[in-house]
Amino acid sequence: MRALKIAALVFASFFLSACGYNTLQVQDEQVKSAWSEVVNQYQRRADLIPNLVSTVQGAATFEKSTLEAVVQARASVGQVNLGNLPNDPAAFARFQQAQDSLSSALSRLMVVVERYPEIKANQNFRDLQVALEGTENRISVERNRYNEAAQAYNTARLRFPAVIFANLLGMKEKAYFKAAAGAEKAPTVDFNFGASPAPAEQR
Repeated sequence: MRALKIAALVFASFFLSACGYNTLQVQDEQVKSAWSEVVNQYQRRADLIPNLVSTVQGAATFEKSTLEAVVQARASVGQVNLGNLPNDPAAFARFQQAQDSLSSALSRLMVVVERYPEIKANQNFRDLQVALEGTENRISVERNRYNEAAQAYNTARLRFPAVIFANLLGMKEKAYFKAAAGAEKAPTVDFNFGASPAPAEQR
């Protein structure tokens, strides 16, 4: 009886390995690990924002709408349920859209700050700016690593006979990060910020 059980275990192990199940499990764990690093870096950015907003608020005349856009975008990010996002393309897209909106609001904030020398001279602001820039770089790196892990998993999942067992076991295709719409175009920087045009000279 014991020999029969051992033989059954050996057969099951060989069968699962041959069908690609074991490979999918390993790659699924790699995707989860890469995803957790993406989330960590996004959280690090979100944690920096309150201090950034507080520092910028010190300039009494700073544009209120710009700060509100950052605060609202951060709040929207916090409302996204992380759940099992890599396996839910629609939820994944909402997560990325919320993060892209926050990135856009932060970019706008940094452009507006150029008009305020007292903010740019603030050591706390400069430290926060450096920390944010470093975090943005890490976000980009971790997103690329996640996409690579997701691509390896998705490729293995589509191979025969792995695709049969993946479908039977509910192992879904992983979603990818995509470039934001218009990312291929250089941003337009406008320092007028709605200022009224100068009156034409009278002749």
